[in-house]
Amino acid sequence: MLRIRAEYSEQFELRTSLDCARAFFGELRNVVDLMPGIENIRSEANGIKRWMVRADVPMLGSMREAFAVELTEDSPHRLEYSPAAGEKSNFLRYVAAFEERGAKTLVRIAQRVEMRRPNARDLHMFAGLVGEGRLSAEMQKRVAEMIKTFLQRARAKLEV
Repeated sequence: MLRIRAEYSEQFELRTSLDCARAFFGELRNVVDLMPGIENIRSEANGIKRWMVRADVPMLGSMREAFAVELTEDSPHRLEYSPAAGEKSNFLRYVAAFEERGAKTLVRIAQRVEMRRPNARDLHMFAGLVGEGRLSAEMQKRVAEMIKTFLQRARAKLEV
């Protein structure tokens, strides 16, 4: 079984209200527009959102994968998308939590990605040669770059 994993988390303060921050991070169109590598997020039946992600992976080239998620928490202080029920190969979890601090809002962002395949070649014909460790390290790097860019762009939009 091939398992490639990556995760990223960060917390930061924004000079905006909790309501504005929550509305911004809850609008998936902002994720598509501001996070590199996210091609689109499509709504499907039963509340499923399908994230289409493209990444350039050294030695394997450009890869495109779909992640089916569903909203598992929608409260004033927390949004959470988790892998859709029945998902067996591509898992994505996205969490945004908010805490009001006077004129600022503390935002905690976390994202976890995992891809599972019965055989490495089910992902890519050269995945077995590259190896699970190297592929996970590359995915970790790509996920961190994507989210850091997204957060920089989000800050620029929210702190105008």
